[in-house]
Amino acid sequence: MSHITIKNNPSLDGMAEIIPDIVFSKDGLKLQIINPWWDRVNGSTPSYPLVVFVQGSGWTFPNVWMEMPQLCRLAGRGYAVAAVTHRNCYDGYPFPACLEDVKTAIRFLRCHGREYGINTEKIGIWGTSSGGNLALLTALTIGDERYRTDEYKEYSDRVDYCISCFPPTDLVESMKDESFSADLKKTFLLLSGGHIDENMSILREMSPYYIAKDMAGEKNNKKLPPVLIAHGDSDKLIPYNQGKKMYEALLGLNVKADMVTVKDADHEGSFWSGEMLNIIFEFIEKWR
Repeated sequence: MSHITIKNNPSLDGMAEIIPDIVFSKDGLKLQIINPWWDRVNGSTPSYPLVVFVQGSGWTFPNVWMEMPQLCRLAGRGYAVAAVTHRNCYDGYPFPACLEDVKTAIRFLRCHGREYGINTEKIGIWGTSSGGNLALLTALTIGDERYRTDEYKEYSDRVDYCISCFPPTDLVESMKDESFSADLKKTFLLLSGGHIDENMSILREMSPYYIAKDMAGEKNNKKLPPVLIAHGDSDKLIPYNQGKKMYEALLGLNVKADMVTVKDADHEGSFWSGEMLNIIFEFIEKWR
């Protein structure tokens, strides 16, 4: 290349930065923030809409870096992203610890939003696999006192939309399924505190499908945020039907719900594509 001259970029347009290892809970849990890069010396504090991301982990401890390259694309589009963690059921933390932690992270981010350039009135949640389960639970239990801890309790856990990719939505059905993953059934036992009762009450409480069905039965008028569900129709870990029947249950509640079926896609892997990401990004843009 010969000598060329280009314009500078005083607005830092399209650039992103990572603010790592922000402790958000007394349990020492950390989150990572990916932000559009702004000039903290000469620029004014921005107010970016926020996407809270929960990586799937089988309800263990999420690898927050797994989808980081994809999440950085959102920062390049003008969004703040917070990749959050939660306590590990294999370390002796049964449900609802994981859900409490996700909600605590949301309240923390509302409390400290200005510090990180976050618009605290525009927060959505996106999760994959067990993280998709927790994203749905978060959206379906906004303001539920059962899952509110003392940390930042004066702040809301409200989210404005929910994206759930290949989510477990009916843990009761999975536990009864003889062909379902033995490892995940062991996880279900730990999530239930080491004992699964006859009614599988904890697994039912963790199943977004039953929450939605119960809401319909009670003629609940609670306003729920828009939801996007995406699932591969060849998912060998979490059956495709779990995503599909969740979508239908949401429609029964008159939720503004959309569903994407990814043809011949298994869990993770070939599920992902530029087209899938663009659909997610367009959904976020629509409801932010």
